[in-house]
Parts: sequence; structure tokens; C-alpha cells
Amino acid sequence: MSLIANIVVTLVALLHLYFLVLEMFLWDKPKGMKAFGLTPEKAQITKVMAANQGLYNGFLAAGLLWGLVAEPAFGHCIKLFFLLCVLVAGIFGAATASKKILYIQALPAALALVLVLASA
Repeated sequence: MSLIANIVVTLVALLHLYFLVLEMFLWDKPKGMKAFGLTPEKAQITKVMAANQGLYNGFLAAGLLWGLVAEPAFGHCIKLFFLLCVLVAGIFGAATASKKILYIQALPAALALVLVLASA
């Protein structure tokens, strides 16, 4: 069970690294604008805000990856903390920005959280 939990945690971390790239580097490019349904004007206006969001997503990914390489008992706590952060961010994003965030961010975090808890 621990291996499966760590695979899912890794996938959540990789997903947040992808969010970092989209928000920090591709926000005003065709791929970023398509992903977020932006016009070129809206992308330009919100570019700095998006880069800030991307940085936070990078911190979430870094925390999850840290949890994977840390000593097992400590790593378990780190994974729980960062998965809870991802879950709360996903629920908040779904409530305030787009319901789609619930499925893209919160659901994978919730699945990983259940698996990490079950692997203890």
C-alpha cells in the first residue's frame, strides 16, 4: 500500500509542477491561455498574479517531493501536511474560481491522502 500511496503522491507533485509551468511560464502563451480560457488581454493583465500562483504550486510540489525522500516517519507527516494544503487549496479554488479545480486538484489530493493514511 505504501508504494501505491507514494506513486499517487508523486503524481500529485508532478501535477503541481505542471501547474507551476503553466502559470509561471505559459500563462500568456497559447497553451496557457487555452488551459485557463483566457483572452490575450486577460492573460496580460493577470500574468503577475498567475506567476505568484505558480510559485505556490511549486512549493506544494516541493513539499510533497520532500515527504517522499525524507525519513519514513517524518516523511509521512510531511506528505500529510502538504496533501492537506493541496486539498484545502483545491476546495477553495473550486468554491471561488472554477468547479473544475475540485476534480483536477482536490480529488487527486484526497485520493493520495487516503492512501497515505491507509499506509501508516
